[in-house]
Amino acid sequence: RCAGRLEVLWKQQWGTVCDDSWDLSDAMVVCRQLDCGEALSAPGSAHFGQGSGRIWLDDMNCTGTEADLSACRTRPWGEHNCNHGEDAGVVCSGNSCLCPSPCDPRRLCYVEGEIKEAVKVQLVNGSSRCAGRVEVLYSQQWGTVCDDNWDIINAEVVCRQLGCG
Repeated sequence: RCAGRLEVLWKQQWGTVCDDSWDLSDAMVVCRQLDCGEALSAPGSAHFGQGSGRIWLDDMNCTGTEADLSACRTRPWGEHNCNHGEDAGVVCSGNSCLCPSPCDPRRLCYVEGEIKEAVKVQLVNGSSRCAGRVEVLYSQQWGTVCDDNWDIINAEVVCRQLGCG
């Protein structure tokens, strides 16, 4: 599911969004921007855990029709009266997941609705090329994989895809 604490990148630094005025209209924009379906809820009060570092946005006021958060009315970037106990989150309807490919059980794929595409995988910070943290390439960017529901079957697919047995 597309859900979690919202973080935004500005001036090459990640930061959170404060939950003051945070509502479903704001979450709708985030879910659309992330291609994660419809907004189901807009939890505040660090529902998904407190972030750290910068708080970039506060008093978000989206109509829900904007293409991305930068088009919404808000305080100037970096101006806020919040702490990380007020970090905003989103729960979207998208059922995006990384799972064994229906067309090739040796490969991971990104599945959302009927769209299926192969995912490039790498292991980083391990003792060898066949050990480490799993990262996937999506939208030309490497990112980590959440361990929710991660099991030996997923690990075996990654190992096969990398030629590691």
